[in-house]
Amino acid sequence: MRLEHFPYEIQSHLIPQTSGRYIYRCSACGQGFGIERLLYTCPDCQSVLMLEDEDWNRLKSTPGSRWREIFDYRAMLTIPAIKGIYRYHELIGAVIPLDAIICLGEGHTPVIAANSRLRDWLGIPFFFKNDGQNPSASFKDRGMASAFSYLNLLIKHAGLKDVLAICASTGDTSASAALYASYLVDGVKSAVLLPHGKVTPQQLGQPLGSGARVIEIPGVFDDCMKVVEHLSEHYAVALMNSKNAWRILGQESYSYEIAQAFDYDVSDLVIVVPIGNAGNITAVMQGFLKLHDLQIITGLPTILGVQSEHANPVYLYYLEPDPTRRSYRPVTVRPSVAQAAMIGNPVSMPRVMHLVERYRELGGESAVQVIQVSEQEIMDAMLTANRNGHIACTQGGECLAGLARALGEDRIRKNQAGILDATAHAMKFSVFQEKYFCNTFEPEYEVIPSKELQNSPYLIKLPRHVPNPGTGQALGASEFKQFVDYTASAIAELLDLKSR
Repeated sequence: MRLEHFPYEIQSHLIPQTSGRYIYRCSACGQGFGIERLLYTCPDCQSVLMLEDEDWNRLKSTPGSRWREIFDYRAMLTIPAIKGIYRYHELIGAVIPLDAIICLGEGHTPVIAANSRLRDWLGIPFFFKNDGQNPSASFKDRGMASAFSYLNLLIKHAGLKDVLAICASTGDTSASAALYASYLVDGVKSAVLLPHGKVTPQQLGQPLGSGARVIEIPGVFDDCMKVVEHLSEHYAVALMNSKNAWRILGQESYSYEIAQAFDYDVSDLVIVVPIGNAGNITAVMQGFLKLHDLQIITGLPTILGVQSEHANPVYLYYLEPDPTRRSYRPVTVRPSVAQAAMIGNPVSMPRVMHLVERYRELGGESAVQVIQVSEQEIMDAMLTANRNGHIACTQGGECLAGLARALGEDRIRKNQAGILDATAHAMKFSVFQEKYFCNTFEPEYEVIPSKELQNSPYLIKLPRHVPNPGTGQALGASEFKQFVDYTASAIAELLDLKSR
């Protein structure tokens, strides 16, 4: 739709202009630093940074009702730069001009309601937000669009050259970083560090296909992360993990899309997210807090973070009800089907602590909750969801298992509706589905398949007298008819079909 076709009073608001004064703000000591250079941790106390718009209050001069109109009308524009997450430009990247924005079609993923059988099985209405329908098949593209747009800004307007974008990953981050780096060809290369043997074949193939230098090292994700952190501190590289504050900024778009999808009425929603490296739950909380501050929404949704028993440091931290007695301790992870969440020392934990406090001040103590689930629950929930029309990954199964457990423990009201984050596409984790169906899980996963959820192909075996096209020899018309008649009859018997 062309700009001149919109109501006159809204036209001047629809094309975003650069504005604001962004700084890095330390989540621990509170110091601010300029964004003119790549910075990932506080130079003084080494804690992680958040991005802050020091001129944020200028946005409050626009009423919340007008912001809702702006975002809704922008959805009809055909300008490529704001077709993705930058529909919400003022909230996630107001200092980035449109000519620097990288958009590969990320964001605005569908929100799919559970069918009646699945809804009745759980006990409340709920929806999967299918972030596996992003370009690299995971939610990481939201943050990468932001981080690479910022890199592109530095390349175009600040003379940055010869950039090596590097990350540690359990699969999704590497696929996304490699994809966006391959698109931004001028002066950018990518390298990814993966834990050897702990990434699915589907995920390993993605960065290789995008041309990244893939380096496998012994250990788990936390070990890879320590190496990447060391590289970012001692060498000229662009760190693309969620330690990069621009990543968090882009992932806030998840919250904005949910608000828009529900006509900005989110008070009775439960937003369920797997915690992993804690970047996503950080972004989700920050996003809703911004919307609330601008009066775009009038109430906050409940945030439910989920962790597996095999990687649960955030759950253990909030298990202590008294804030003065809480003590954060990393954990040694055990094998988990939710590989993207198999992190024992989340980088964004300091951000989480800060934002949970702010969120609970506004929404009450129960506004942010953390729950843990078993590996068995994760796999059973994922397969149950996908048996009912979804494409949830193991992290999506983790979310459904977490919501089910929260309901069983009366943490969630019956009049609430769940929004579950399927962070990646089911196909990325098909190896675990295969293990489930074939009952080949290693003992350390602690998963025993349910016969009701197992599935396998059925082979039609032809007797010797029936012509077989599988031999490679061409069949005559009568022979082929024999084959079709026998095979169709066998299938009809197998499926208990009735004759016409």
